[in-house]
Amino acid sequence: MAYLIGVVHRAQAEMARSFGVVAFSHGREAPVRRLAQGDRVILYAPKTDFEGAPVQAFVAHATVTGAAPYEKAWDGEITAWVRDAAYDAVTEVPVRPFLDALSFVRDPKHWGMAFRQGKFEIPEADYRLIAGALLGAAP
Repeated sequence: MAYLIGVVHRAQAEMARSFGVVAFSHGREAPVRRLAQGDRVILYAPKTDFEGAPVQAFVAHATVTGAAPYEKAWDGEITAWVRDAAYDAVTEVPVRPFLDALSFVRDPKHWGMAFRQGKFEIPEADYRLIAGALLGAAP
């Protein structure tokens, strides 16, 4: 099992949750092909949408359930490569209170650099800290 963060806008996270899928990197195939059933995914939203207001929060938690990626119509005019996923009910959690505790954030002053990738793996301890807060457990 891998623990991953996907970086998407809040609107994309809400659409993925409504479809019961995960997608990364503007719908590219490779990022979802490398997933395995049981992988845990936390979605981080920098903004509400492409031109939107800042969010800077962890907004969703999913477990990959699909055995294989497939293409899905997405947002009317485009298709995206996706993988089926089960989403948990969560409360959005701002990223800033976690910056000093997350091992993948090398420099809290430049914390945004850690989120420049569309999808990246994180250590289990970081996953547990974020997921616990999203799911309502005390940190």
